[in-house]
Amino acid sequence: MNMRSHSVWLGAKAGRSLPIEYFVLVEPKAHGDIIGQLAGQPIHDMVVDASGSRYHFVGVAPRDGRGRFDVEALRKGEWIVQPGLVYAADLPSKPSGSARRDRF
Repeated sequence: MNMRSHSVWLGAKAGRSLPIEYFVLVEPKAHGDIIGQLAGQPIHDMVVDASGSRYHFVGVAPRDGRGRFDVEALRKGEWIVQPGLVYAADLPSKPSGSARRDRF
């Protein structure tokens, strides 16, 4: 299961009771440059999911006291990519006011 966005941010109890899989991108395709390695796996600066949404690398997923991914530390729009990377959704950019005027 791959949720597209976190519609309601979690309280402490909800984050601990939801399966970690709800916060993991399923089978993302690597794009862009390799910018490092974690656990012997390359870190790409960008990944793309099955629907074509793009995500950019923002860090390594923190772990809680039990060694599980700490999903409460994720911000809205952030997802875990195995083996423990965090990628944030790229939001469509809005045209600036001057660009809008230029088009008319």
